[in-house]
Amino acid sequence: MEGFARAVEDGLKLSKRLVLPGGIPPPRPPTGMERGGGGGDSAPEAAALLLPSAPMAYAVVSDPGAVDTPDVPSYQPYVYGRLDPPALIPLQMKEVDLAIDCALDEAAVTVRARWWLHCITRSRSCDVRVVVPMGDQGSILGAEVTVGRRSYNTQVIEVEDHTTENAAKASGGLLKPQLFFLTISQIEGGADISATIRWSQMLNYDNGRFSVDIPFRFPYYVNPLPKVFMKREKIQLTVNSGFSKEVLLQGTSHPLKEKGRQGEKLSFRHEATVENWSSKDFTFSYSVYSGDLSGGVLVQPSTLRDYDDRDRFCIFLLPGSGNRKVFRKAVVFVIDTSGSMQGNPLENVKNAMSTALSELTEGDYFNIITFNDELHSFSSCLEQVNEKSIASAADWMNLNFVAEGGTDIMHPLNEAMALLSSAHDVLPQIFLMTDGSVDDEHNICQTVKTELISRGSKSPRISTFGLGMYCNHYFLRMLASIGKGHYDAALETGSIENRILRWFRKASSTIVANISIDATAHLDEFEIDSEYIPDISAKSPLCITGKYQGKFPEMVTAKGFLADMREISIELKVQHIKDIPLDKVLAAQQIGLLTARAWLSSDKQIERKVVKLSLQNGIPSEYTSMVLLQTLEKVDAAQKVKQKLKGNKGSEEPQRIRLHGLKLGFGDRAATRENLTTGFGDVKPPETFEILNKAAGCCSRLADCICCMCCIKACGKMNDQCAILMTQICAALACLGCYECCAEVCCGGSDS
Repeated sequence: MEGFARAVEDGLKLSKRLVLPGGIPPPRPPTGMERGGGGGDSAPEAAALLLPSAPMAYAVVSDPGAVDTPDVPSYQPYVYGRLDPPALIPLQMKEVDLAIDCALDEAAVTVRARWWLHCITRSRSCDVRVVVPMGDQGSILGAEVTVGRRSYNTQVIEVEDHTTENAAKASGGLLKPQLFFLTISQIEGGADISATIRWSQMLNYDNGRFSVDIPFRFPYYVNPLPKVFMKREKIQLTVNSGFSKEVLLQGTSHPLKEKGRQGEKLSFRHEATVENWSSKDFTFSYSVYSGDLSGGVLVQPSTLRDYDDRDRFCIFLLPGSGNRKVFRKAVVFVIDTSGSMQGNPLENVKNAMSTALSELTEGDYFNIITFNDELHSFSSCLEQVNEKSIASAADWMNLNFVAEGGTDIMHPLNEAMALLSSAHDVLPQIFLMTDGSVDDEHNICQTVKTELISRGSKSPRISTFGLGMYCNHYFLRMLASIGKGHYDAALETGSIENRILRWFRKASSTIVANISIDATAHLDEFEIDSEYIPDISAKSPLCITGKYQGKFPEMVTAKGFLADMREISIELKVQHIKDIPLDKVLAAQQIGLLTARAWLSSDKQIERKVVKLSLQNGIPSEYTSMVLLQTLEKVDAAQKVKQKLKGNKGSEEPQRIRLHGLKLGFGDRAATRENLTTGFGDVKPPETFEILNKAAGCCSRLADCICCMCCIKACGKMNDQCAILMTQICAALACLGCYECCAEVCCGGSDS
């Protein structure tokens, strides 16, 4: 995202050309971002300050001459040349409305905002990019944008519906994980841009407390002049626990007033005239009173548009705030150290491993296996946890966490299961971390499933963690489902350590194992979406979804075993709910689980279920795509004449533009075999023609001349025409003040 931050920095510099009423000074980029200023260690921190931390809109400026206030010209000196890449000028925001609906362990978020193109003169136009950061494990649900007579909205279509990808008209998708964007073309200066963005994200859960965290920190330079625009901030929040339990409010970042309680549903609202837009994220936390393990069964009849005519159920279990004893465990970490893990990924894994080992307690056992083409073990057997063994393991990791070789997953998994076969009176667990995809993934799943069935209740739990985009996340999800474990992933290098630790703590905090539900005795059909029912963790609620036929009894019993091997029974009340849209709340989880099953079984019927579920709920899947649809604008005769004078023929049919980056895919075996290291969206491949690229960022005139300059460097000769060309390039660079680039390009960085 460094390129994005640089573009915003350029945009803030360009905005100095604006003469705002009242003598308001233009915004300045953070210290450390100036070109040629060095920046040192503060440069990355300064760049991070320019990344969006709330819904934002940017003017995409290629022609600096178009930058001016729409209504009052500033008569600034004309700027020659064009910007490539374009600068991004943050737009001033007129309105913002945030709505959050919390149900079970998920939050559905809707943001409505309106900006105005305050930095482009009315006689000119430019593209506008809307960028929205989503919260934890955010999944985009839809977006609508309105500009004057034009409107755009997202739709989910089947992959077979081929669309024309015309990036010149509009583009969108994910700039990086959790950062959604749309680019709308040719918006006239002074126009208003209204957008509605919807997404879902998981609620955080810690020690009996649910919390939601929404990026809502607006930089000061998006605040319009107070005398021109009155700023009203609106926040609406609903909480529906789904159970007949008391909801206790724990804290909120913004002042909220309770507006009503209806059963398990609470509603809050905040609306006020503010001097400046919010400068902090919106956070809200609550707890559902439960002294011990509790839960319920939520059922909802199918609808006419359902992908399945069977009714839907959700079994939701809360670990409670009591101090249930966690199982003693025997843990084997299986770590990918292939060549593609070099650099930050492997270093972050090692740091997370060091913390995880320190959190094991006396009575636990552990071992570490690293794998690439070969297999290396910390010990030939399980080691008891103590200060000496943990220190030895840390030293061993420093020597053996070396990225080299290929990827082979089956061999280390077999070794880990063999090590755990000798474990007694502990819960055996395997933690697999990999960034690659291998050829025998189907065979691995079938082999592991057969092995675990043969071991019965003493079978090891297998939790999986994917790093980057080259691994097959559906293979890892299915392997974790087969192994009654937990799956998670990090798609950015900066999130690896925190996500691994959260994943490890959830999977290693088992308080009830071998869960069974007695509902099958009362129903004609009972099918859960996952392969098996996972254990209950003290760090996370358990949500089991599926379909059924028949009639649930009033009460259902869930049984399992505690850490001291005593059996426990949990009575679950069956509730027929109407005010929680279970199909919407559970859709993303069901799509992920069913896609993993479809991948493993190659079952076209399951694929069709995923497609129907995706289309029904507007959530993109591996078998569908999200597109941006421009709806037809109604134009009168005068507008048609104006379009013809501008050379626009008009659009007869709505245009569909496919949005990118919304799918995980099924792994990249070719990239794994080649040990490519760019499976993370924030890691760039080595750049070529460094000097030319640097100069091209200052002035696009240079782009027309790159081929000629390459010829000059290749043949080693320069005639009169070449000399004239080089002089013109230097003049174009110098006019933008990029004398350093001019010297590097025209003089080759020498003293001549």
